[in-house]
Amino acid sequence: MSMVIDLWGRKSKKQRKREQIRESQRKGRAGEEIVRMNYELGGYEVERTGKGSDFRVRRRDLLTGRVVESKLIEVKTGEAKLSELQRKTKKKKRKYKVERAEPLFY
Repeated sequence: MSMVIDLWGRKSKKQRKREQIRESQRKGRAGEEIVRMNYELGGYEVERTGKGSDFRVRRRDLLTGRVVESKLIEVKTGEAKLSELQRKTKKKKRKYKVERAEPLFY
């Protein structure tokens, strides 16, 4: 992918937008990893879902192995808002939690 720069050394509007999207994606992935690690350290099983939420987390009883707690987690960074699908999923599911994360490095 070539970068288009005009005579004054400025990037095109399309290129700046593309870079902003990439940066937001990196920040989002870093935020997801922070939340995933926090839940795993808290004794939860973490499973990637992908549609309408980022993760399904479960806590099991140590003796019986039964699931005692299960919820869907959506991770947001910065000023990100829920998408239409995420809002619908949140409305349908009681145990849907939006986690805000601010990664220092991404």
